[in-house]
Amino acid sequence: MKSLRPTRLRFIALAVLLVLTISLSLNRVSAHGYLLRSIPEDRAVLEHAPARLQYWFSEALEARFTTLSLRNQKGDVVASGAVSPDNNTLLTARLPPNLPDGAYIVDMRIAFASDGHVIAQSIVFFVDKEVSGVNGQAALNQANPLEVVWRILTLSSTILLLGTCLLYSTILVPAWGSKSYRAGLLPPRIMGALNRLMIAGLAVAFIGNIIAMLQQSMAFFDADLAQVISQSLWTVVRVGTRFGDLWSARMLLLVMVSVLFGLSLYLRNDQPETVRPFWTANGWALLLMVGTFSAGSHAAGSIIWPWIATLIDWLHVVGVGLWAGGLAALALILPIALAPYQGDQRRQALLAVMKRFSRLATACVVLVIATGIYSAATWLYTPSDVTSTPFGSALVLKLLLVAGLLLIGFVHHMALQPDRYARWSSFTNRVRNFIPSLRLESLLAFAVLASVGLLSATPVPIPYFIEESVPSPTAAQPVGNLTVNLTITPGGPGVNTYDILVTRSGQPVDGLNIRMQMVNPQRDIRGNWDSTENAENGLYITAGAEIDRAGQWWSLLDITLPDGSVQRAAFNWDITDAASVEQSQPARPQQVIALALVLAAVGWVLYPSAQWVYQRLDLRPASIAIAFSAVVGLILLTIIGIVIIQNTETQYQEALNPPPQVINEIIPDEASLERGKALYESSCPKWQSADQTQLIERLPRTRDDQLFIATGESWQSFPACDASLSTSQRWDIVNFIRTFQR
Repeated sequence: MKSLRPTRLRFIALAVLLVLTISLSLNRVSAHGYLLRSIPEDRAVLEHAPARLQYWFSEALEARFTTLSLRNQKGDVVASGAVSPDNNTLLTARLPPNLPDGAYIVDMRIAFASDGHVIAQSIVFFVDKEVSGVNGQAALNQANPLEVVWRILTLSSTILLLGTCLLYSTILVPAWGSKSYRAGLLPPRIMGALNRLMIAGLAVAFIGNIIAMLQQSMAFFDADLAQVISQSLWTVVRVGTRFGDLWSARMLLLVMVSVLFGLSLYLRNDQPETVRPFWTANGWALLLMVGTFSAGSHAAGSIIWPWIATLIDWLHVVGVGLWAGGLAALALILPIALAPYQGDQRRQALLAVMKRFSRLATACVVLVIATGIYSAATWLYTPSDVTSTPFGSALVLKLLLVAGLLLIGFVHHMALQPDRYARWSSFTNRVRNFIPSLRLESLLAFAVLASVGLLSATPVPIPYFIEESVPSPTAAQPVGNLTVNLTITPGGPGVNTYDILVTRSGQPVDGLNIRMQMVNPQRDIRGNWDSTENAENGLYITAGAEIDRAGQWWSLLDITLPDGSVQRAAFNWDITDAASVEQSQPARPQQVIALALVLAAVGWVLYPSAQWVYQRLDLRPASIAIAFSAVVGLILLTIIGIVIIQNTETQYQEALNPPPQVINEIIPDEASLERGKALYESSCPKWQSADQTQLIERLPRTRDDQLFIATGESWQSFPACDASLSTSQRWDIVNFIRTFQR
């Protein structure tokens, strides 16, 4: 064994050198989230300055640590912004009016909530014409070296702890356990080695998590280490961010594992029977701790099935933990465990463990490969994502290291079955001792864990379709001596903001009372009248989710002037799905196939347990018939229930908003209202003498088609209007009647 120490030291040195080389080759921090849409777009040339800047991101932002500032080409800050209070994925800023022509630089400092990453990014736009020599700064896509370090430390230590606990309970105790060893069922020398592994793993885990909090606080506050510690900035991050929430949960579980482990040491003499339950409980706690990494990983920000992606990421890390973490622990334990044995006794003891671990490793490999394929299908959209991105390079490095583990694992598999691989006996006989090859395999396992940390710190490729841009709908129209410009941003189904810019002879007009209503004439559905906020400089803003699908929509603006009169501006829009900002995407075929592979892998892994349950079932014909009938009945009842619920929902929606009998095709602009008023006074005299209060009360719950029919037929106490009215005239009257709600 002594002759192997220099070799082992060389491998350790190479592994450390590899990790340091990877870490030192990285410079700036980047994020896992990315910009989905920007208004205005980068390097856009605009006829006039926009009223607002708006930038949508793929993930939620930490409002406290996310900022935006606008500089002119001289470097002067002319506006600042923040995360929208109504949408935590939107970074926005209001701009002063009449910005002069020239170049403008938008500086953003973006903190993502899902993983805590902070990036700096700049976008440039021009008013009137492009200015040469002015450029923005794209978000860099390298990982932060200190982040790589703490991710390697925390992930590696957690996976080693998980592998050690599960190696103890699922491999060592079944293979070597004996009731003669009351404290843990294993010889004291083995329990001592396991205890030392746990102590080392816990120490590294605590150190790694402390570094994680300090690094994250430095990134959030853009401060140095001394400031973070002296001003207790880390406490703000701990209690006020999602990263802090996950970190606190991880530390709580880590403390729990430490307490349970400490109790196993403290009670091993007085209550030795509690040692094994404490170790088993720690295995479950560490499985939960792995979940805190998945909740703050790439998977949490997936635009395709984020919950499924997070669960699969957890399965992937658990598989790696059982395989690589268990392997590393096994390689460190075996020399101590086998020291008293010689010859065939030593080999039999070794085989008892290796055969069990081989079965576990095979199941983990299948699970890791299936979940890895799913993760790759989620983040890699084109071949260039593999060949030309840091994420692709980190993934290739990980795959090469895993391939080395698989190769050594297959050699061990051959050595465990010499009869089956007799033709390779000259080769497999070299590894029958297993210890040297296990040491090599464990070093590769640690390198795999390091690559996992690197991969988790490396931003994912931005999907190619994100770069597609659609202009926001915008239109202007005169209203008396005013000019009203309305922009719907982003202009697709979902939550939109409405920017209304009112000017008179080119000068902004403030102090107006402007209300807005969205109408879908095809379905005869209208939203509420919402008051706008006067943001000064002629800008009035509001937001809402009334636009719930593509199609024709009207925006109706009632503008109350200082003299008390009301003017109407009406805009007709053709809303398309292409303009919406989607934080999620439907699954692609490769995701569905990869998910099927994961389910098949999980089924294959669980098959032995299912078979064990099957062998203990009551398989008498009567029992089978009853069970089958119960299952079929449950399925039928579930299907019937789903159908009933869907039909009930459909019927409810149809009853609530039935298709209109006739569609209003006359937009209620000021001209239509004036025509409708004149026709109402001349052609509907009995409506004017009827109880107007009753009509006004019923208007909010009365649809346009009902009012249209009422003008041609008697309705409540309102008789029909002049029978000679044309269809368009009757619609003008309906539009005017709607103004009674003012």
